[in-house]
Amino acid sequence: MSWRRLRARRGGSLSVGRPGTAVLRRRHTGRAALPRSIGAIFNIHKSAAGRFPRSAARCEEVRVPEIPQRAAAGRPLRISTRDPDVARELGGRHFAPHEVRLALGHRLDFRLDVPPSARVTLGRLAYGADTWLTVPPMRECYHVNLPLSGSGAAEQDGARQETAAGRAGAAFGPDSALRVRWSPDALQYVIRFPRDLLEAHAAKLAGLRTGEPVRFDLAFGLSDGPGQALLATAGFLFAELARPGGVATVPAACRELEAALMTQLLMAAPHQLSPVLHGSARPTRRSTVREVMDFVDEHPTAAASTADLAAVAGVGARALQLAFREAVGMSPTAYLRAVRLERAHRELASGAGGSVTEVAARWGFFHPSRFARQYRERFGVLPSETARGARP
Repeated sequence: MSWRRLRARRGGSLSVGRPGTAVLRRRHTGRAALPRSIGAIFNIHKSAAGRFPRSAARCEEVRVPEIPQRAAAGRPLRISTRDPDVARELGGRHFAPHEVRLALGHRLDFRLDVPPSARVTLGRLAYGADTWLTVPPMRECYHVNLPLSGSGAAEQDGARQETAAGRAGAAFGPDSALRVRWSPDALQYVIRFPRDLLEAHAAKLAGLRTGEPVRFDLAFGLSDGPGQALLATAGFLFAELARPGGVATVPAACRELEAALMTQLLMAAPHQLSPVLHGSARPTRRSTVREVMDFVDEHPTAAASTADLAAVAGVGARALQLAFREAVGMSPTAYLRAVRLERAHRELASGAGGSVTEVAARWGFFHPSRFARQYRERFGVLPSETARGARP
């Protein structure tokens, strides 16, 4: 049932008010004027006493926010509801269609935060009840759950694994149905990766010419180094996407962080390509290293990650990393950063490149404080000092 039909079912009339709101008109009956489920869905402003406002008028208006189809650019979407139908619709809209079943005696307390993003959908979700979700084959996406509190279970392809905050997360493939249990205190990062995007990224990391389905082992650890790195990357990306003026407003930066999140997932969650990513890499010729260095020198903003650079040379990411450390004494991404810093330094020193922020963004540095720190480590001065010295 759609949320529009749900409101009609509860009685009263619905009309559109100012953009982004709807106006519910309902006759006063002596009870709270706003239907209980509507208030739960939209978190309507409550009075100081914690109750919904009452009115002596025979007919009253209460403005409630419309639910947008997606998070607007630069504005996170935050929604809560106690209605399972609405929770199912919202979860299906942003992640995957599913059925919601609550344990006997439990009442839903659904809370969803979804900041705007490029292609990867990253949300923070809680059901507030002992909940089972049944999801048909997703086909076009992979799904990952990273518990932040509470526990649960994951089932797919006959396998069943426990998940818990700080211990284990779950990665689901696109071609099989799945079931997920959430404990009442469970809060998780939930991530939707488009199938073509994740498979292409995995192929780059493994040095494959074409992508193939990634067959995850369902559960993976969160307490070891790769698991902790995945949690940290997801947390950083979520905070940046939700922050006003963060990377959600800079598409190139958003794509770079999404690529980093995919890399961390593929390193943390076991799958059929893990031996290639973690194992001993075949020696890479120095000519391959030179090819990548030449590419970076000519196109310093074209590549965003080790996976992109490995794809240029047609080798695996690990092989390229080892070859770079042996031949150059640094990682491929460190070399890329050094070239970009040098180009930014030239522009700032010339005085013709615009503001420090504009120059930094032009060369792929989207975090001003981090750019300033890296710039000072490389050149011994702040970028603002270089810019001031270039002014007549």
